[in-house]
Amino acid sequence: MSRFRVCLAAAATVCGLAVTLAQGTPDRVSERHPAIRYRDTATTDAVARLNARIVDGSASLNHAQPQGYLRAVLDALKVPVESQMLVFSETSLQSEFITKDKPRALYFNDHVAVGWVQGADALEVAALDPQQGMVWYVLDQTPSQKPHFSRSQRCLECHESPGSTLNVSGMLTMSMLPMSDDPNEYAQGWAVDHRTPYEDRWGGWFVTGAAVPARHLGNVPVYHAKKGGTRLPAAPQLATVKGQFDTTPYLTPYSDVAALAVFNHQTVMTSLITRLNWLVRVQDYDKANPPAPAAPQPLLPARPTPPPVQEDEFPRLVNELVDYMLFIDEAPIPSRMQGSSGFAELFAAQGPKDRKGRTLRELALEKRTFRYPCSYMIYSGAFDALPAQAKTAVYERMWTVLSGKAAEQGYERLSAADRQAVIEILRDTKQDLPPSFAAASR
Repeated sequence: MSRFRVCLAAAATVCGLAVTLAQGTPDRVSERHPAIRYRDTATTDAVARLNARIVDGSASLNHAQPQGYLRAVLDALKVPVESQMLVFSETSLQSEFITKDKPRALYFNDHVAVGWVQGADALEVAALDPQQGMVWYVLDQTPSQKPHFSRSQRCLECHESPGSTLNVSGMLTMSMLPMSDDPNEYAQGWAVDHRTPYEDRWGGWFVTGAAVPARHLGNVPVYHAKKGGTRLPAAPQLATVKGQFDTTPYLTPYSDVAALAVFNHQTVMTSLITRLNWLVRVQDYDKANPPAPAAPQPLLPARPTPPPVQEDEFPRLVNELVDYMLFIDEAPIPSRMQGSSGFAELFAAQGPKDRKGRTLRELALEKRTFRYPCSYMIYSGAFDALPAQAKTAVYERMWTVLSGKAAEQGYERLSAADRQAVIEILRDTKQDLPPSFAAASR
């Protein structure tokens, strides 16, 4: 078995979320469900819109060596170069081109991620559609008058799994432990989000910054350690990746720790939003279209009725989404972090800001990722597109937590000052808040 296939197997089997499907229970919230029809439904994501603009001539992409269309795509999709992250574990569709000397470069904003592999013949792009979740594209790097992003379904082999993406099309990031050179040894890895301890993050990734936690799994070879699973007492500290490999073909010499921390949060946030969207659509469809009674067939067993969506999944998923959005289970940052690419400053400047100049995008990077514990993804098109029932339930649960009425263990980590700041920021920056948020808070 090739290392690429081994890594795919690892990615498809790890379970990184508290909300998982019941063992032995088939999942009705599927991309093939008539309410979803993921593969053949037109999308309105940023890449689909860019494709349309290229066709009608209102947009064009310049091709330039050595990155091909990379810089033009980043500019067209408003993806900052400062978000660059470098990963050298062989877990991409183009894994044969990825080494520690030629890592894969990833760039992202709130709704798009772009992957560039040196020497490969295509760019890989993922775009968050408000209704369908992450949509996967490839762009041929051959120069063309009208280049075209083509949808790819192969990415779903990893990016649609019950554990890591809640069985919707979603992003995931993996941390891979070092392996020996034995081709029969299986890769060891797991999905990473903001709940993952820092000492377990970033295996197979470069990590750069002015200040980075001493213990993590980055910056060391994944496939050439003397013993599988070896952990160093302290990770190599890198301000930049200069000297690690030839950085000339790359847009920056950084794999910024601040960008990595933000991306680790964002990947699972999108899956939680998408899962809730799909769940409500499937439930509504199934209620409106009950299965027809089977015709009597005395000589044959009755055809089994597809299992319904579990009735308790909706409140459970609402609670999980709100907990994740408010960083209730965030792993503490063991020491101050500081990037060096300018990503943190650029990210915070995007706002929106409240009347006091505060924004949910402001990074703390000391003890916790964000200064104000509420996800900026509440401003995303995917969150805004949640069915009314889902959004109402999310806001009700958010108010229960932020008003101090949530009595369950764990919510005490949100101080009164934190809760008040989040409420005030949302009041000034989120237009569709329910009337409860206008009430006095404790």
